[in-house]
Formats: sequence, C-alpha cells, structure tokens
Amino acid sequence: MARLSYLLAAAATATLLSAAAQADSQRYIMITHGQAADPFWSIVKTGAENAANELGVRLEYRAPTTFDVARMRQLLEAAIASEPDGIILTLTSPDAMGSLMQEAKDEGIPVVVINSGGHVARDYGADLYIGMDEHLAGKMAAERMIENGASHGLCVNHEQGNVGLDQRCEGFLEGFGGNASQLATTIDPTEIRNSLVAYLDQNREVDAILGLGPLSTEPVIEALRSEGALGQLQFGTFDLSPRILQTVAAGDMDFAIDQQPYLQGYQGVVTINQYVKHLLMPATDLLTGPAFVTPETAEQVIELTERGIR
Repeated sequence: MARLSYLLAAAATATLLSAAAQADSQRYIMITHGQAADPFWSIVKTGAENAANELGVRLEYRAPTTFDVARMRQLLEAAIASEPDGIILTLTSPDAMGSLMQEAKDEGIPVVVINSGGHVARDYGADLYIGMDEHLAGKMAAERMIENGASHGLCVNHEQGNVGLDQRCEGFLEGFGGNASQLATTIDPTEIRNSLVAYLDQNREVDAILGLGPLSTEPVIEALRSEGALGQLQFGTFDLSPRILQTVAAGDMDFAIDQQPYLQGYQGVVTINQYVKHLLMPATDLLTGPAFVTPETAEQVIELTERGIR
C-alpha cells in the first residue's frame, strides 16, 4: 500500500514538473499566408511542429482561411500584442506588414521570415530569411524550358499581389527575354481551367507553361488533358503535390521546383529558438531551393511525400 502511494505521488510530481516545464518553455508564433487546402502548407506546418516537439517549445501556427493581406496584418498585430518570445512569418506584402515587423523588433521580439519576402526582409528588421530566391528560381525555370526548345512562355499566377509568386513570374518573364506573358487568375479551379483554355486558343504560339503551385497547376493539368495538350507543351511548376509528382513521373510534366517547405518550417523554429536561447543566428540567409524534381527523380520524391517531408 505504501509503495502504491509512493508511485502515485511520483507520477503526480512528474506531471506537475512536465506542466511547469511546458509553462516555462519559449513560445513562438508562426503566421503564414497559406490556405489549409494547399498541401504545401501542411508540410511547412509539420516541419515546424516537429521542430517544436523536439525542442520542447510551444508553437502557435496561425493562417487566414484564404489569401488575405488584411487578415495577415490582423494576425500579426495580435501576435505582437501577446508578447511571444519570437515570431516566424511569411512576408507576402511588405507594404502592409513591414511596419508591424519593425514594431515587433522595437519591442524586442525577434522575427524570422520564411518562404516569401526574402528580398526585403532585412529592410524591415527581420533577423533572417529562410526560403527560396523566388526571382532566380523563375528565371532558371525559363532557361530550362528554352534549352529544351521553348520560345514563348506563359506564367499562371493564382495569387497576384503575393510578392513571392509575383517574383516567380517576373523571373520567368525575364528568363524568356520578353517572350512570355502572365495569366492572372484566382484559386478557383474552374476559373483557372477556363481562363487557360481561352488564353491558349487566342495565343497559339505559347509552347511553355509555368504554374506557381498546386492550387493553379492541378487545374492546368486537367485543362491540358481535356484539350489533348498534356505532354505536348513544355510544362513545369513550383511546389509539389501527389498529383503533380505522378504527372512528372509519367513524363507529362518536365519538372516541379521543390523549395523544401519542411525545412522552411523546421529551420524557422530551430533558428529562432537558437537566437532566443543562445543569441546564435546564421550570418547569411538560408536558401532551401530551387531544387528541380524531374521524371528521373520523381518516384524517389513520391516516397518522401508519403512521410510528409517533400
């Protein structure tokens, strides 16, 4: 009986100590612009949560239900007011969010920017950018297509105004030396399909298409397949999804650009935690892409997507 009482007391003590450690641990807030329907952002979130669990810190992940700069600003305002130990965010609109980033820094809250806005992140007080050079990646996509014989490109932008996506298109247009255009759509799959078919009917010189993510690329796959054009044009995209990878593996797409979103979430938490605890910060930004997934490598990457890593 005495031993049972001892074991119960020990268990209760362990629970209290665990709760106390949780209460005393660092608290970080991650704010992204990604929608829940986008598989890309589920990988970012998984990476961040895995890092938080390994480090024993608290992570609060917040995002608007649709791409909404005003809502992003509200989320950032609320995060600053809650006085976290650090903030990790996507800087999709520097004009709308930059002043708030500076406010966070002025109040002693370190800020790490991931995924979007790397070209100006430090101008607004960010301690580091973790992500891809969006403009360079778009340019490299164009150059790859031109090397394979393309002469006229089309960039399908499903979130015009998102600085990261706009930079991808700008790099793509630059890479084609002016022989490319941008088709602005929403995230509605029907609108994307109809807009693309109408554009291609009126611009038959287009022989290369670049999508900026699964939300636009998957409807493009459907549209090209319905028109009998899948595999007949140079076709690539940013970011991965099961359907995109299967299409690449089948040879119906030329490439998918992986910016390794798991690393963006994971390293975002690890980096800010190292700064808060030890004042350690990399001297240069951490580039996680571009990395081209091709028909030759797609099957290996598919195995990693099943584990939520790619």
